[in-house]
Amino acid sequence: MPAKITSWTETTPKERSPPPPERISNHRWFTERMNALYQEMRSELPLYIQKTAEEKMRNHSLAGLAKEQEVMGLMLGGAFTHDGRIYAIVRDVVTTNLDASISSVRFHEESMEGLFDSLDDLDFEYSIVGWYHSHPGMGCFMSETDVGTQQGVFNLPHHSALVLDPLNHELEAYYIHENRVKLRAMGIYWDEYQDPYRG
Repeated sequence: MPAKITSWTETTPKERSPPPPERISNHRWFTERMNALYQEMRSELPLYIQKTAEEKMRNHSLAGLAKEQEVMGLMLGGAFTHDGRIYAIVRDVVTTNLDASISSVRFHEESMEGLFDSLDDLDFEYSIVGWYHSHPGMGCFMSETDVGTQQGVFNLPHHSALVLDPLNHELEAYYIHENRVKLRAMGIYWDEYQDPYRG
């Protein structure tokens, strides 16, 4: 039987300031509407993805493109509050062997133990704050299956789905609000002294 997440333990988000504005940027793969949303909400973003985690997801999607396959994985980090608003930070990602084609993907049933081992190896306290997957050459959107996954598993207010199209170099984030899929504003951040956009 495949592993199935049947419930979440929802912890109270800790109070914490988000990454400072000087260490936040949009992304070159953002679609036009993602860029517009980023500019509109830059001072109060609901999702921050650490640059190293973004690189892992992007490189995974590019590797899948080379094999003509979709890819997927889990986004790990935490949920926090600041000035009365909730936001999530993605610090890392994990994945495992996949059953994948150019138009579908799921975790390989026999590889779930390896996925859990990867989670056990993490050296920080984490929550699963969402998932990522790719749509090679199809653009960024949430399919009916994707929406079902989001509603069934990643349905807390801070949960997000990141969709990458590695062929068209596009990236968008989504969440569920009142049973509807909505675009989620996000930014890429980096730790102090690690500005990937300098020089």
